[in-house]
Amino acid sequence: MSLELLQNEDWMKLLVSKTKQHLAKIHLGGGKKSIEKQHERNKLTARERIQFLIDADQPFIEIGAFAGFDMYAEQGGCPAGGTVAGIAHVSGRQCIVVANDQTVKAGAWFPISGKKNLRLQEIAMENYLPIIYLVDSAGVYLPMQDEIFPDKEHFGRIFRNNAKMSAMGITQIAAVMGACVAGGAYLPIMSDETLMVTGNGSIFLAGSYLVKAAIGENIDNETLGGAVTHTEISGIADYKFDTEQECLSHIRKMMAKLGPHTYAHFNRTESIQPKLGLDNLYSCMPVNNAKTYDVKQLLESLVDADSFDEFKADYGKTIVCGYARIDGWAVGVVANQRTIVKNKKGEMQLGGVIYNDSADKAARFILNCNQKKIPLVFLQDVTGFMVGSRSEHAGIIKDGAKLVNVVANSVVPKFTIITGNSFGAGNYAMCGKAYDPRLIVAWPSAKIAVMGGEQAAKTLLQIQVAAMKAKGLEADGAREKELLDTIKAQYETQTSPYYAAARLWVDAIIDPQDTRTWISQGISAANHNPHIEPLKTGVFQV
Repeated sequence: MSLELLQNEDWMKLLVSKTKQHLAKIHLGGGKKSIEKQHERNKLTARERIQFLIDADQPFIEIGAFAGFDMYAEQGGCPAGGTVAGIAHVSGRQCIVVANDQTVKAGAWFPISGKKNLRLQEIAMENYLPIIYLVDSAGVYLPMQDEIFPDKEHFGRIFRNNAKMSAMGITQIAAVMGACVAGGAYLPIMSDETLMVTGNGSIFLAGSYLVKAAIGENIDNETLGGAVTHTEISGIADYKFDTEQECLSHIRKMMAKLGPHTYAHFNRTESIQPKLGLDNLYSCMPVNNAKTYDVKQLLESLVDADSFDEFKADYGKTIVCGYARIDGWAVGVVANQRTIVKNKKGEMQLGGVIYNDSADKAARFILNCNQKKIPLVFLQDVTGFMVGSRSEHAGIIKDGAKLVNVVANSVVPKFTIITGNSFGAGNYAMCGKAYDPRLIVAWPSAKIAVMGGEQAAKTLLQIQVAAMKAKGLEADGAREKELLDTIKAQYETQTSPYYAAARLWVDAIIDPQDTRTWISQGISAANHNPHIEPLKTGVFQV
């Protein structure tokens, strides 16, 4: 391996190590003391519950582990958005599991908690996957109630989704292992079946303190809404168990009895390991995304060996398209190819730029995949569409709009991996979050923004300097450098994959070597939805 590739590998491994260090801290939830208190009450943590429930021989695809990362500092933080969730298998059935983390502010719902739970429900609805709720929550985090309670994409949308999923025939199982309070009480009751753990599980619209304050009644929480009350008196719950382990074991029995499922039947054959091996993924990306590389080499480390058939190989070379297999699944790959671009001053600039011909090629290829019912995989490393008079006169806006149109209207499942840059309209054309990918993840090398940090900082600096001059002020060289450094530092923070993952612009930050697993599990999930509508693209310029 060359020195340059070794440097690339060291850089990527450091980024992966940093991600794993952050995850190790996130996995502690509210901290070791909070975990100890959970155990003292004979309760498992959210992660322990999930590990007990799911099949050990299948991967757990955790969604939103970085939700809330470096947010809510004044409130003490909200690791993983106070919820542990993802795609798993239970008794052989692929499903969604959502578990409140009681060690984080008693499982209270922050704004990001609501967004994360809605994302999990969205995945369940898109893929017709059963969903299991492990409930242990104090309800809405009251100091921030205005950001979680009344709007369309807030807390109440969860119960609307419960009803919609039920109408779609999607199985929903709720196990109440702790508090289930106020509006949150509707979630288990709107599920198909409700299980409760005696002594710890409780469901009520108002707890004993609020009941005392509201109507003057003296009652304890267990009598008010415990497992015995709801299985023997109200009839709200269907089963009660003495321990969480018994409760979780019963869920496994329930999942094992689900009826057969109708599948979309996406094409799959025997899985073959990549030609270049997964280790090569660490050395593919150049340090700091600062040089060109051949995305076809990356693909040889990602797709099944000898499965890649390139589409229009000699046309529109800044996007590579082709049919391949990943873990045996047939896929259509759309990947940005970095190039060197010369500006009017003759300076060489690096960019994963989309030109007219590459936009035209990608649009045609995506239409072909829809025609053949082949899932799409987008590998994003894009700085945007080509600018300048030559591109504008050739109709770059028209060709870009064509690509955006077919991505938006594509009916086959789409999966997006952000390996490097994801800037501007390139994010949209390559199936960013706004374009409904079934899963969207980032490598630790990803950067997501409307433009690169250097360009954005210089643009904003020009605006600030112009504003100062309009007020009769002058900015000398030192002052301009200070402004530039400040703007650049802020912008670099906001382009970080952690910033994106904290806000759920991506579902996860993953080790590049896990990319095949994520795509394979994603297609397996998508295969559960047999309803593929005919492709309609509407009106666009050709």
